[in-house]
Amino acid sequence: MQNISEIEELVKLISKLPGLGPKSAKRIVLKLINTRDELLKPMTNGLAQVYKNVSRCHSCGSLKSNSIGCNNCENNKNKFNKICVVENVADQWSIENSSIYQGYFHILGGTISSSGQRKEDLLINSLVERAKKDDIEEVIIATSATVEGQTTAYYIQDSLKETNVKVSKLAQGLPVGGEIENLDDGTLFSAFKNRNGVGNNSD
Repeated sequence: MQNISEIEELVKLISKLPGLGPKSAKRIVLKLINTRDELLKPMTNGLAQVYKNVSRCHSCGSLKSNSIGCNNCENNKNKFNKICVVENVADQWSIENSSIYQGYFHILGGTISSSGQRKEDLLINSLVERAKKDDIEEVIIATSATVEGQTTAYYIQDSLKETNVKVSKLAQGLPVGGEIENLDDGTLFSAFKNRNGVGNNSD
């Protein structure tokens, strides 16, 4: 590869994306350069707009447009009585695309101990506040079946003890070590349908 610093830097950045290594990043960069008007220019503009206008909601953790607010926690069209708690936005999108669940989402932004994250770094306190003030009847914990995901689930359950909401967890169909975003619709359906109460008026 030619020693062009701009290209080398772009390859390094793209290779940091999930599922991509240096070779794939080089192919992508070459494709962008060879289609600069069709792909590179509009992609550059699109990335700039996302950087400027899209951010994470401080209350629910979902992505929101800075110009119109958060569609998830400020949804006035549909008043739900359930909150589904997931680790990241990819999990939220997977569940939404399956049409299995109708309700609010709460995106933690990770798990306890993942990448050095602490429970204080996650939006657990705001989850408790939402459960108290938004007439929520059930909180569904949909963290992954990993050690970190289950540790986080137990901490959320404990944090919600002083509320009156039912707390449940995804059950059958969620394989040990499985991550929500990688599950197919059938597995997600089974996990939601057979979710188990774990306390807090879960009868």
